[in-house]
Amino acid sequence: MQPQQPGRPATPGLPTPPSGWPIGSYPTYAQAQKAVDHLSDQNFPVQNVTIVGVDLMQVERVTGRLTWGRVILQGIAGGAMLGLFIGLLASFVVSPAQVVLLMGVAGGIIFGVVSSAIPYAMMRGQRDFASTMQLVAGRYDVLCDPTTAEQGRDMLARLSI
Repeated sequence: MQPQQPGRPATPGLPTPPSGWPIGSYPTYAQAQKAVDHLSDQNFPVQNVTIVGVDLMQVERVTGRLTWGRVILQGIAGGAMLGLFIGLLASFVVSPAQVVLLMGVAGGIIFGVVSSAIPYAMMRGQRDFASTMQLVAGRYDVLCDPTTAEQGRDMLARLSI
């Protein structure tokens, strides 16, 4: 919960830095979440609590090598699913349903292969790997409104995480 600064109107929707006093610090988000859950179980006013990730890092985990075969197979799989979905929707209004489904899947496969092959070809070997991205923090601080911070800190001190 953020107190409004005198003379400054609150602007909804804009990012604002967190406020409050630190009542706990944890190496993982799961531990910070467990701490807040403990406070909630003790009927603490958790609407005054904020979990803040500190020392943010963008982590890219490489999941495998990209080859033309893998790109084409992923295009086929994704396109087939999209085509199946569109074919199912169209089969409710057009008959025969089997023909519409097959045409949807075939069209989806063509679309999937083309839409995955073109970007891969344009990369020209610059990025021949697949990966996932995550935003993680070095630690997670639990902040609390100053009026109840001491009580929250005492409750968390008795918790063993």
